Amino acid sequence: MTESTVTTQIDERGVATVTLDRQAKHNAFDDVVIGELRDAFRALHKDNSVRVVVLRGAGKHFSAGGDLAWMRRMAEYDYGHNMKDAEELAGMLQDLYRLPMPTVAVVQGAAFGGAVGLVSCCDMAVASERARFALSEVRIGLIPATIGPYVVKAIGERAASRYMLTGEAFDAATALQLGLVSETCAAEHLDAHASALVDELLLGGPEAQRAAKDLVRGVAGAKLTAALIEDTCARIAHIRVSEEGQEGLSAFLEKRAPAWRRSTGDGEER
Repeated sequence: MTESTVTTQIDERGVATVTLDRQAKHNAFDDVVIGELRDAFRALHKDNSVRVVVLRGAGKHFSAGGDLAWMRRMAEYDYGHNMKDAEELAGMLQDLYRLPMPTVAVVQGAAFGGAVGLVSCCDMAVASERARFALSEVRIGLIPATIGPYVVKAIGERAASRYMLTGEAFDAATALQLGLVSETCAAEHLDAHASALVDELLLGGPEAQRAAKDLVRGVAGAKLTAALIEDTCARIAHIRVSEEGQEGLSAFLEKRAPAWRRSTGDGEER
């Protein structure tokens, strides 16, 4: 039986860490890995106990993107097989993007091709100063099609045009400037920075965070219409009368930690 190359670990706080572990291939993914990632993301979507999802790559690199042997094999198939294969990859990316809880990518080493798509699908990302990124598909006669919508959302049309057309690599500082990653740090501090970011996320109400994430998706790019304003009013009214909203307001007024923070073992006021 083939050993899984994707592992999921959930700690007592509800932090799920999904790790790509195919180090001999620099965590490059093929159809098998894509299927395993889909299974992992779908399972997490259904698990209401999960507060935060962290996406990582084991070893020296985050991911080298698509496995060349897999792409070579797919090139030998007809259009129909390639369409089905692309739909699986697109579905995996959508599964990650649609996770209702906060998602964090932790990037070290290379994040090339499809790996940039994985980072773009996450809500935020922490990168080592040694990280390198590239949308290099055009250099082998391909295009970053399925990851395209998420990359453009993350870095904008102008920057996406440059890096998709040149295929050039760029460093962590540039990724930060483009908005692809949220922060950068020295390689030896990457785990500490990722942990600190997760700690900040655990301070928020889990239902509020899911609602806030849905709010961002709902208003991004939308026209400022009466219907949109009405929708935002309904969102805040709904959460104010919710059990979590009532608990959060009461805890603030009573100068105590809310129940969700105590449940994760963090009752410290900040």
